[in-house]
Amino acid sequence: MKSNSIIKLLFVLGVLLCLSGLISSPLALLLGFISTLIFGQPFEKYTHLVIKWLLKISVVGLGFGMFINETLKTGMDGLALTIFTIVITLVVGWLLTKLLKLDKHLGHLISSGTAICGGSAIAAVAPVIRANPKTISVSLGVVFLLNSVALFVFPPLGHALGMSQHQFGLWAAVAIHDTSSVVGAALNYGDEALRVATTVKLSRTLWIIPLSILSMFMFKSTDGKIKIPWFILLFIAAILLNSYLDLPDVLTTSITTIAKRFLIVTLFLVGSTLSISDLKKTGVKPFILGVSLWLIISVSSLWFIMNEF
Repeated sequence: MKSNSIIKLLFVLGVLLCLSGLISSPLALLLGFISTLIFGQPFEKYTHLVIKWLLKISVVGLGFGMFINETLKTGMDGLALTIFTIVITLVVGWLLTKLLKLDKHLGHLISSGTAICGGSAIAAVAPVIRANPKTISVSLGVVFLLNSVALFVFPPLGHALGMSQHQFGLWAAVAIHDTSSVVGAALNYGDEALRVATTVKLSRTLWIIPLSILSMFMFKSTDGKIKIPWFILLFIAAILLNSYLDLPDVLTTSITTIAKRFLIVTLFLVGSTLSISDLKKTGVKPFILGVSLWLIISVSSLWFIMNEF
């Protein structure tokens, strides 16, 4: 009982350390993973729910640091790239699923998560195609691991390639699966990269709706419910308020600073949910599919961005 209380205290101290702004987003993810590996996850029952809401609150808060004109321009800059990479990822994912002889539900979920926004896309599409819990868990495990790797790999690669903040923000939004890791990588690269990545990723997230409708026809489902990412509307509302109201700088700066700290905490919590045993159960073929799609989308989008922007 006493040791459990100590573990809970250490976990809370980890959260407070992330809130302090003293550690970067990759370190927060690593700290969460190591703490769970050594001590276990003392708040497993609540962590996923907290991650879900904290990420949404953080994204809405970032809207208070953006202006509508630059947001629209950034969204249009990434539109062609978004459409191209989503179509390519889904088509190649379908072909590789057949080639690897994977379960079609599993292949579609991994492809959907890679194409749009990781766990959110998987969560939206899974009920539409009536995927079973094991299939959902495996697809989340694959996408989740690649997200974690991207958080560490992308910023150094961006610097090595001499990418501007605008270029890196676009690349992160397109080539990294989950919103939390996209924002985490961009946060580590710079403020402009963060603004670009957040805007393009959230506009990309809206493609969950047509993807869900397409999935419904592909899997001949007529009763699947489509989840609409409503928090994006709040993000847009925050941008509009910041653009058209004369809000005090101290207020908008404070909100965006808190939002960034919340994102660091989110990544700590994400790291704490990683399980080596769960990843071992996933098997090799789903990882081959996930890594193949990730490399295709990363390399093709990088080439496009470096040549067009």
